[in-house]
Amino acid sequence: MKPYLLCPNCGSDDIMKNGTTRRGKQNYKCRDCGRQFVEDPQWRAIDPDRKAMVDCLLLEKIPLAGIARVMNLSQDWLQRYVNRCYAGVRQRVQVHPKARGPLEVQMDELWSFVDDKGNKQWVWLALDVATREIVGCYVGDRSAEAAMRLWQSMPAVYRQCAIVYTDYWEAYAKVLPSKRHCAVGKESGLTSYIERFNNTLRQRVSRLVRRTLSFSKKLENHIGAIWYFIHHYNKLIGAEVLSR
Repeated sequence: MKPYLLCPNCGSDDIMKNGTTRRGKQNYKCRDCGRQFVEDPQWRAIDPDRKAMVDCLLLEKIPLAGIARVMNLSQDWLQRYVNRCYAGVRQRVQVHPKARGPLEVQMDELWSFVDDKGNKQWVWLALDVATREIVGCYVGDRSAEAAMRLWQSMPAVYRQCAIVYTDYWEAYAKVLPSKRHCAVGKESGLTSYIERFNNTLRQRVSRLVRRTLSFSKKLENHIGAIWYFIHHYNKLIGAEVLSR
């Protein structure tokens, strides 16, 4: 028995041999706590610092395969971790509280797909002109019902007070209050902020790049990745609002 072999659970040196693993490695057992282990195991628990780095990399335009290579992680482990992460993302905007009064919102819809380009998933977004916060989001088809879901996703103060600028897509006119809806062309510049955010979203979420091999295979992860970035973006914008 090697004198330096210690139990990874309790640190005891009272170790005995306990057969071999299915891969042929010598198995050991601690007489004090009963923990079984092998020397120099291939599998090691992912420490919190590496998980925090993965969380940061998920906010960059890097496919999961690239993150696995950079972080020296199993793709299977990473996919399971991402599934849990995106499943826990809150699908509701979190923005700096606004008082009732004049507000301006820009809306637009962003084309995307899941699994193949025939499965189109439109990302509907609403942006506060003054703060640049994302104040509404919905992922679905391009129907009036989807436009209604975007409208309902916004905090009540925006639905009660905001003037909303959109393009001429007919779904908006069917849903938005006519007295506070302004349909405009791109040349007006009145939807420029949301169009710029669309570009930011494509640049930061790899599965939204138009020609990509990093597309989503599960709708749940597609939606989760979008909301994951929106919460990060709003957190940064909210910090800027508070510092003004």
